[in-house]
Order: sequence, then structure tokens, then C-alpha cells
Amino acid sequence: MNEAATAAVGDARAGNALTLWATVLGSSVAMIDMTVINVALPAIAKGLGADAAGVQWTVNAFMLPLSALVLIGGALADAAGRKRIFIIGLALFTLSSVACAVSPTLGWLIAARVGQGIGASLLSPASLAILGADFDGEARAKAIGTWAAASAVAVAAGPIAGGWLVDAFGWRWVFALIVPPAVVASVLAGIGIKGGRDPDAPTPDWAGGALAIIGLGLLVWGLTQATSGGEHGSAYIMGGLVAAAIFLWWERRLGDRAMVPLALFGTARFSALTLLTFLLYAALTGVLLLLPYLLISSGWLATAAGMALLPLPVIMAAGSRLAGGLSERVGAHRMLAAGPAIAGAGFALMWTIPDQRIYFVTHVLPAMTLVGIGMTMAVAPLTTAVMAAVDHHHAGAASGFNSATARIGGMVAVSLLGLVLTGGGHGVSIAAFHAAALMAGGVSVVAGVAGWFSAPRAAV
Repeated sequence: MNEAATAAVGDARAGNALTLWATVLGSSVAMIDMTVINVALPAIAKGLGADAAGVQWTVNAFMLPLSALVLIGGALADAAGRKRIFIIGLALFTLSSVACAVSPTLGWLIAARVGQGIGASLLSPASLAILGADFDGEARAKAIGTWAAASAVAVAAGPIAGGWLVDAFGWRWVFALIVPPAVVASVLAGIGIKGGRDPDAPTPDWAGGALAIIGLGLLVWGLTQATSGGEHGSAYIMGGLVAAAIFLWWERRLGDRAMVPLALFGTARFSALTLLTFLLYAALTGVLLLLPYLLISSGWLATAAGMALLPLPVIMAAGSRLAGGLSERVGAHRMLAAGPAIAGAGFALMWTIPDQRIYFVTHVLPAMTLVGIGMTMAVAPLTTAVMAAVDHHHAGAASGFNSATARIGGMVAVSLLGLVLTGGGHGVSIAAFHAAALMAGGVSVVAGVAGWFSAPRAAV
């Protein structure tokens, strides 16, 4: 190989390394933001005088645009340029994080959280699209593996780092934490990512995205009002259902050009998997928000409350590969039935957590271990089952929709937290927490039943 060719190979490898680290850092900051908020909510509620509805919207203001627009973000990356959309999304996310850190009022914070959600809906799908376009063969598999591993580390480290920052410096630093790695990711992206777009990519379904935001927004607003003592909750819920009906009509009209092609639901398997995803992640999100709230209200430091969640990502990181292989041997539907049921047992076990003198080893660790084992058994087979439930033309849409469904389930769960929060959103009723834990356990068991029916039909 001559010197010019050797230099070209070296430049390509350096460019690929910069691309990988740009996408890893960019997507990781979004993952961190989704987890650190769990331990910062009590301090935010106290610092900004938030009531129960304000607490709920601090979370859902981020989740709403992310859930509704993530599919448009992927289509826009293909149509307008993956590098461009990634950098725009990262810039919006970073500026919104700064706005969160300096928020003088709750309304300011909620508006900035909306900006974070929109930014995340652009940068998250664009980061995977970049890895798929800029890497080939084995290098692509390794890059995506590194991206997934970094996401797992971000999920594990987020609550601990966030809790320490809350204890040491205050809740505003939870958002400031995100800014330095986001700036580094922007610089690396500008230097290393090749860019590129798909000239045959369809036009993003803007009308579908707008209808999704309106429908989900009204539904979440109505549920939040209804559970936190507000007015006109039922009217907002009805408006959300009307918008959802219009959304379905529009998506059916667009056919395969839709943001959510309704052909996905042509099989009972995909519908069962969608129900499983919605219920399981609703249960998980609700409990993972309430548990740190309860622990901090009982006198735990935010750092310790964040560490109490650590068994979940550790078990999932250690066992996901094994769960994927086991799923191939025993059948994904068996794993998707057993996993949610075991996670449900973990949720229900939280009923034993006392009102005072809560100990990690005796009261929290057993329940979190069961939840971790159950989620590990479910998550890896779920991804495989979703892809197998549809034809290859809809594989990308199915994967994206399943991811959005998980977030929507979590968002609906958060909108119901007004039933559990007390003291104007500053605490958690132990009796209501126990009821929520038992309900999460029951919901997870129903998710497991749906998982059993996700098996392919036997040939006749």
C-alpha cells in the first residue's frame, strides 16, 4: 500500500472514531437527562414551588415532543441530512439545557424541557442513522454495540451523578451537567461526521406529527388535571381522543408514507407486543419516579436514592446477552410472558417498604433485583419479536413505533402521579405508594399475558 493510500485509510479511521464518539456523547446526554430527573424532582418542586401538576409536567414536557416526534426525526434525518439534523437537535438540546439550569420560574423550566424534548427527538434517531450510514459490516455492528453500551452506562450513572449534584450544589446543576459533553459532541460531529442524505427518502409526515402532539398533549393534560385536582380534565381527555381519531384517519390515508403505517397492526402479534410495551413501561416509569421521591421524602440523600436504582441497569447490562440467547432456545413469547410477570412481582414486593427507617438491603434491593431480572428477560426478546412480527419493509417503522410506545406508556403513568403525590407535590403518601406498587405489579402481569400471545401462529 502506498503512502497516499495509507494516509487515506488513517484519515478514514480517525473520521470514524470521531463519528462514533460524537454520536455516543450526543445520544448519551439525552439518556442522562431522562434518568437524572428522577432524583431531582423533589428539589425542583421545593425550589420553584411546584404543585403536583407542575411536577408531572416537568417530566412530561420532555416526554411529549420526544414521543410524538421521534419518528419524524428519523425521517427528517434521511431527507434533510443526517449530520445536519443531528447537529441541529444537539444544539437545541444544549441551549434548552442551559435554559433549564437558569430557569427563574416553573413555567420557564417546563418550556425549556419542551425544547429539550424536541432536540432529543432529532438527535436520537439521527445518531443511529449516522452509524448505519457511515459504518459497514463488522465495523457497523461494533459501533452500534458501543453506542448501546454507552447508553446503558448513561442510564446507570445518571441518577447517581444527578443525586450527588443535587446534594452538593442544587438541582440546577443536573441540567448544567449535560452542557460540556454536548458541546464536545457538537465539535466532534462538525469535524468527523460525513453527513449524507437519502435522495429517495419520503417527505416527513408533518401533519401526522402535529396531530400526535395535539392528541397526546390533550390526553396527558386531561389526565394530569383529573388526578391533581384541576378542572375540565374530562373535556381535555375527550379532545385528545378526537385528535387521536383524526390522526388514525390521516395515517390510514397516507398508507406506507405515514409516520405510523397502520399496516403494522395487520397481525395480532404486533398488536400484542405494542400492548406489552405500553403496559410494562408505564409500570416501570411510574415506580422509578415514585421510589426516589419516597426515599428522599423519608430522609435519604438524593445520591443514595439514585444509587438505589442501580441494580436495574446493572442486571440488564450483565444479562441482556444471555437473555437474547435464551429467547432463541425457548421462544420469545415465553420470555415475554415470564419477564413482565417477574418484574411485576418486584413491583408488588415494594408493598413491604415501610413508612420510616427504609433500608436498602432489606426493603429495596430484593424488589429492584426482581424488577431487573424481569426487565432483562423482556427487553432483549422484545426488540427481536417486534422486528419479526412485521415484514422487512416496515421493520424500521415498527422499531421506531415500539420505542415511541414505551415513552408514551411512561408519559401516561407520569400523568397519573397526582394520585400519589402529597403536600402540593413535595412528598409521597406511603399508602398511595403501596397501592401504586401493587397496581404496577398487576399491570405488568397483564403485559406478560399479552407477551404470551405474541407467539407466531403455528402453520396449518
